Amino acid sequence: MRASRLWVDGVDVAPLLVADTYLSRLRGMLGRRPLPPALLLRPANSVHGMGMRDTLDVAVLDASGTVLATAVLRPGRLTRSVRGGHQVLEAPVGSFTRWGLSVQSSVEVRD
Repeated sequence: MRASRLWVDGVDVAPLLVADTYLSRLRGMLGRRPLPPALLLRPANSVHGMGMRDTLDVAVLDASGTVLATAVLRPGRLTRSVRGGHQVLEAPVGSFTRWGLSVQSSVEVRD
């Protein structure tokens, strides 16, 4: 897993962990204390909260980083697969509101 920065609509909003291997995607946010400010799983178009204790903000992004859908993921729940989704952004609940992230927002990863 590598560390980067998350930019939303041209604004640097948070440190970001990128999970781009099978094992790092499998672990995701599970067992992390404290939760990282943001985690990007790629490739992915849905996520689950099995074994999680915290509620998360979740956004499904297309290949270019445009937000296709957002959801609040509660522990033990699943998100639906989103057509055209290539990556999933997870963050502690309330983060998306603070960042101004919504459907059609542009998300960038910068090292």
